[in-house]
Amino acid sequence: MNKTDFIAAIADMAGLSKADAKRAMEAVIAITAKELERGGKITLLKFGTFTVVEKAERQGINPRTKQSIIIPRHKIVKFKAGSDLCEAVK
Repeated sequence: MNKTDFIAAIADMAGLSKADAKRAMEAVIAITAKELERGGKITLLKFGTFTVVEKAERQGINPRTKQSIIIPRHKIVKFKAGSDLCEAVK
């Protein structure tokens, strides 16, 4: 499912126009990004939790040159699925 399909599904399920569904989805994405940028976390009951985790500096290998490189520490977004989402996938 791509963004257009997702917006259409939101519009259909929520009884919204596609324009309203698109604005709602973009608002959710913007709010999530802003909260994670601040170092916070977002917990949506029965869906899951988004958090920011800092990965430590580590040694890696450049796959093209096979040379050893240092991968600097960086932050990543982590998602842990909630119980209802896990059950739905089973």
